[in-house]
Amino acid sequence: MHGMTRQLRQRADYTHKFNVRTGRHGWLRLTPAYSVKVVQEIVERYGSSLSILDPFCGTGTTALSAVSRGLDAATTDINPFLIWLATAKTAHYATSEIAQADKAGKAALDLARRGIVEPAAEPPIHNIERWWSNRARHFLCQLKSAIETVEDRAGPVIDLLHVAFCRTLIKLSAAAFNHQSMSFKEGAQCSFDLNPDAGEVFLDDLAFVLGGAKENPLGIAKIVLGDARNLSGCIREKFDVVVTSPPYANRMSYIRELRPYMYWLGYLKNGRDASELDWLAIGGTWGIATSRLADWSSNKNCWTPNDLPATLRDIANGDNKNGEILSRYVAKYCEDMSTLFESLRHVLNPGARVHYIVGNATFYGVLVSTEQAYAAMLLKYGFTDVDVRAIRKRNSKKELLEFDVSATWCG
Repeated sequence: MHGMTRQLRQRADYTHKFNVRTGRHGWLRLTPAYSVKVVQEIVERYGSSLSILDPFCGTGTTALSAVSRGLDAATTDINPFLIWLATAKTAHYATSEIAQADKAGKAALDLARRGIVEPAAEPPIHNIERWWSNRARHFLCQLKSAIETVEDRAGPVIDLLHVAFCRTLIKLSAAAFNHQSMSFKEGAQCSFDLNPDAGEVFLDDLAFVLGGAKENPLGIAKIVLGDARNLSGCIREKFDVVVTSPPYANRMSYIRELRPYMYWLGYLKNGRDASELDWLAIGGTWGIATSRLADWSSNKNCWTPNDLPATLRDIANGDNKNGEILSRYVAKYCEDMSTLFESLRHVLNPGARVHYIVGNATFYGVLVSTEQAYAAMLLKYGFTDVDVRAIRKRNSKKELLEFDVSATWCG
């Protein structure tokens, strides 16, 4: 186990930015998504007949990378929207289905432009006026209704149309992606106010999605709705390689980042739904999840690194505003990951290699060495050849790095 001391760079190609124009990987943008290039470099080290597992599906980066190389893969996530997206990204599309999606998308746009369909209801996202102008919301409601008028059956065609719709809705919004997490553009000016022909935006997005759909993967992906802390409860197979990037211990909420898509497609009905799902997720702290930490108590039977209590005490220092809540957050995060590593053993073949791409964190100047915590937990649960390798410098504080924590399961 060692840390690399060479000078690290920020490596934009090791972030979501590399994915934007990489076929299906670029279909939808999620700022915290990790780079397909990182996955490819790891997968290429191993043989061509290995099975790949990603316990944290996210946008399907690992699964799509694996099946694109002809490997079989499985991935899990607790978020049903991400399960839908990964399923769409790894699916095999017939030429006839792509042609039908193109025809249906253009027909839907014609209906929306002529305003001859009853518009869909606006999604109940909080303060929606900050997200989209009146004109943009009207167009999106018309387009969503039109899509579901011309293609009302679940299946590959409407999946492709919904992916294109998601691309368009985010382009017409005031969302900005120039920070670690989604924010709003200066003055919250919606793009639709600057580009009067939103229909052309949708046509461009439809063409981009259908272009990616033509690049069918060679392998088969199994996409499973389930909790990574109970892998054997949702996956029966065993795997040779794990490549994944779990949530970091940095209070980044994936639900917060995904909520525009999830509200428009009906995966979220209200803020309570979002908070409940975030509470179930590892590392989630959005909405009610934060207040629930106050009542959360540690599981004394769950093993965590021996140096964790000292870190928690430093974070909870009385001089630190919200220090107690944040120390509980870190404690719960480590317990969740410890439970995951214990569960992981049951779905691996002997000799399996695991790679966890994860970053460290700081709270009130207290460094949380997440990578060392992972290494300690892997050793505790019987993994060998544990290695911690720094792979890039992150964009924020100088001490924040990203690591590949790898190990071998001997069985």
